[in-house]
Amino acid sequence: MLNKLFNFDSAKHSIKTEMIAGVTTFMTMAYILAVNPDILSATGMDKDALFTATALSAFVATLVMAFAAKLPFALAPGMGLNAFFAFTVVLSMGYSWEFALTAVFIEGIIFIVLTIFNIRELIINAIPKNLKHAVSVGIGLFIAFIGLQNAGLVVHNDAVLVGLGDMKSHHVWVGLLGIIITAVLLVRHVKGALLIGIFSSTLLALFLGVTSWPQGGMMSLPPSIEPIFFKFDFSQVFSLDMLMVLFTFLFVDMFDTVGTLVGVTDKAGMLTKEGKIPRVKQALFADAIGTTFGAMIGTSTVTTYVESASGVSEGGRTGLTAFSAAMMFFLALFFAPLFIMIPDAATAPALFIVGLFMISPIHKIDLDDITESVPAFLTIIMMPLAYSIAEGITFGMLAYVALKILTGKYKEISVVMYVLAVLFVLKFYM
Repeated sequence: MLNKLFNFDSAKHSIKTEMIAGVTTFMTMAYILAVNPDILSATGMDKDALFTATALSAFVATLVMAFAAKLPFALAPGMGLNAFFAFTVVLSMGYSWEFALTAVFIEGIIFIVLTIFNIRELIINAIPKNLKHAVSVGIGLFIAFIGLQNAGLVVHNDAVLVGLGDMKSHHVWVGLLGIIITAVLLVRHVKGALLIGIFSSTLLALFLGVTSWPQGGMMSLPPSIEPIFFKFDFSQVFSLDMLMVLFTFLFVDMFDTVGTLVGVTDKAGMLTKEGKIPRVKQALFADAIGTTFGAMIGTSTVTTYVESASGVSEGGRTGLTAFSAAMMFFLALFFAPLFIMIPDAATAPALFIVGLFMISPIHKIDLDDITESVPAFLTIIMMPLAYSIAEGITFGMLAYVALKILTGKYKEISVVMYVLAVLFVLKFYM
């Protein structure tokens, strides 16, 4: 039964490991339940309704990943995409949040069509193997960077962009001690080390006053989504601004998802000998359906989360991991105060350690061939520096095409790579 449902093989997989992996993935991305409503409510959307929409969209999309793709990945409204929705489309361009939701809905429909015709799968398969390894490494640095930021160890600095945080802050020490605790657990081969690390860090945060027990109890009924349910505005669907907004949503979501799927699958050792992701079409359907459903109930673009790497690091390899994460999102609907209590400093150690795990494919990259190593290094370094998986892939692919052409190795470039390079250049001017 489990094999049919989740591609679970009792000879190779453990139910306990898969379940722990799913809970770990959820815990490292549970911050979205608090952050997404906070960001989108800046547009005037109902914050309580947004909490329910966030959890429900994550639940549905991750279930599709579990049953259709049978892969250990979780989905939720994407960071960056929600900020573009709120601060650019609504607050900067001056459009209503209903207009932005309409763009997200159309994006989801387009992704469903592109997935049906295998166009997104074609793009993933066209990425050279060295760049796929580089994507994993880049995501590792990106995740670690996010973790250090969440811990307050790395902060914005006007003089040199980033700098050291306040070392007197209890918030910082929760993150640092959490890293040490998690590392010790890993050295001692404790099952569920990342999850135990998160719980330990949360207890430390309570002791140091970084967070506090929820007032009024840990359980509550989910708020109604009525204020934001199916609130679309199709009056400007054919405008130039709608086209630009839609293109940005499509581009960022496309390559964030592609990067996450490639990087985490590579780290898990699940890529085929040809460097392909198993059941990738079904995985892409999960985020397409999630985005469409999410727009209908009132939230921004749903995408595959890079934090899924934390579950993979715990041994998650099947759809049972995704199912476990999905059920946690469902439970979160009724335990919102409890999950919101966990501070980002407590999940930061897990993100840092996962970042360490993710960089291991670097030894697979051909560093002797400059036409391979320079694009790979650009992919790696641009992800944390540009704070975008999509931009890392963009610069890596552009460098790959340019170097291969200029060194006479143009026959190594696929037609799809040429098309993508042109689209990437056009994207900079839109």
